[in-house]
Amino acid sequence: MGIIARDVRVNREIRARELRVIDPEGRQLGVLPLVEALRAAADADLDLVEVSPKSEPPVCRIMDYGKFKYQQSKKAHDAKKKQAVIHLKEVKLRSKTEEHDLQFKLRHIERFLKEGNKTKITIIFRGREIAHADLGRQMMERVMEQAKEWGKIEQPPKFEGRNYVMILAPLQSQKPA
Repeated sequence: MGIIARDVRVNREIRARELRVIDPEGRQLGVLPLVEALRAAADADLDLVEVSPKSEPPVCRIMDYGKFKYQQSKKAHDAKKKQAVIHLKEVKLRSKTEEHDLQFKLRHIERFLKEGNKTKITIIFRGREIAHADLGRQMMERVMEQAKEWGKIEQPPKFEGRNYVMILAPLQSQKPA
């Protein structure tokens, strides 16, 4: 059941006149009026839960609603636990960045990509530096050349205002540490 417990109508909250009812063992009881379905749920000492409100007629199941909510929260928790969290790390450079500083930044890029994080490389142009955008492009090409062994280009270099931006994604073969 791929539904979230808080989006579900229970017992008297159900508004349809006729419902397709499923008993606790999973057998269909057929299409019943709401009053009879509620009576069947009360006789079994369970709740009438609307599991498929969009079908015609809506499908309801006789079950323990508290247990159902608990199972749904456990499923959601497990799904959240299995999600891989990928962060976007940013490395900022200038078109005039010296060689040693560039190597230092490249080591950061390598570390970020090997950890499994996407990396945004930004070359910032201040003032009249924008007139020498070719220097920024050359710097970006050097970074791309060096970083191709750790990651792949997800977003090719492009200008965003006064910045030259590129996004690298980690290679699939690398597992996050």
